[in-house]
Amino acid sequence: MEQNIKLTVPFFMVTDMEASLRLYREGLGFKITKQWTPRSRIEWCRLERDAVSVMLQQLRKLNAEQSGPLGGGVTITYQCTDALALYHEFVEKGLEVAEPFVGNGLWVVSLKDPDTYRLEFASPTDVPEETTYSTWKKLRL
Repeated sequence: MEQNIKLTVPFFMVTDMEASLRLYREGLGFKITKQWTPRSRIEWCRLERDAVSVMLQQLRKLNAEQSGPLGGGVTITYQCTDALALYHEFVEKGLEVAEPFVGNGLWVVSLKDPDTYRLEFASPTDVPEETTYSTWKKLRL
């Protein structure tokens, strides 16, 4: 049987499209591949980097059931070849990135976007569980 479901694309409502685009484009290296500009500015877009995509849409007003930050409790994990290379790239760009650690056999690099969606970039490793990047670097010297 042929696979029916082939791709998932996270779709985030954002409170400040310009701030979100700065992070995703300048900080994380995504490129806009599609956009909707009904009022002479981007209100929805699809961004891609390598084999992954994300969609952003400007929130027009809060729903009655919305309380707290939009991204509260939501984590998107991007599987990648070298999460530590991305860590160095993001730090070099001045992003606030948590110290990488090993969890479930993966280096995990995480940060939050302007609406507090947690973004994790993870790559396989044989480094022991719960090792932090700073500890691992000291052991390698």
